[in-house]
Amino acid sequence: MSEPELRVEDLAVELGGREVLREVTLEVSGGELVGLIGPNGAGKTTLLRSTLGLVRVRSGTIRVSGRTPNLGRRSVGYVPQRHEFAWDFPISVEDVVLSGRVGVIGWGRRPGVEDFRAARDALERVQMHHLRARPVGQLSGGQRQRVLVARALALRPRLLLLDEPFTGLDIPTQELLMDLFTSLAGEGRALLMTTHDLAGALVSCDRLYLVNRSVVAAGRPEDLTDPRIWIDAFGFRPGSPLLTTIGVTGADVR
Repeated sequence: MSEPELRVEDLAVELGGREVLREVTLEVSGGELVGLIGPNGAGKTTLLRSTLGLVRVRSGTIRVSGRTPNLGRRSVGYVPQRHEFAWDFPISVEDVVLSGRVGVIGWGRRPGVEDFRAARDALERVQMHHLRARPVGQLSGGQRQRVLVARALALRPRLLLLDEPFTGLDIPTQELLMDLFTSLAGEGRALLMTTHDLAGALVSCDRLYLVNRSVVAAGRPEDLTDPRIWIDAFGFRPGSPLLTTIGVTGADVR
């Protein structure tokens, strides 16, 4: 069996003296779209940033394509939450996407033919190539999200980390991106996605990790039908209509 693209074992992280993650173990293999779900403050974004080597871990191990995060980072594409990007910066769509290849090009060096080809291919996959010369500040919210995805894809990553990619998007854009993510998994890429769209994750993801500082439950969506694990992860009350929405009611919960 091949090595997972991402393997996290017994991860613990503290930020500002506060425990954010503890005893987190998970893995993502090529060909999988894996959902990382949990309430606000559960540590999901911290886990993604730890995978990128941007957050110091207290204990545990992270391996990206069998390497430490710093060594494996060139095989990882990262789509941050949209508000983290400076959209008022005077730069074109194509230049934003090219910036995703800085780790390959090198700081201060000009992109070459292969870099422009990778940016073009990425923009075509998110249906934004016709807007490549437009300043990013003139884009709609959905177009901006597609540019961030293209920037990550320009690296031609083996592992793609997606932090709340659907927040604030209209339904057609959500569907376009989900179709793309499913296609990328079908091509053998590994995808780990945080999302608050529980119903969508249950339908679209191959496996789910329910996280609230630690892993509360993990498995295929069809195996996560016990309301108690959702109550433990999210703090839902028994009988909450949210449980009905995601189709996990029916057990006797007290």
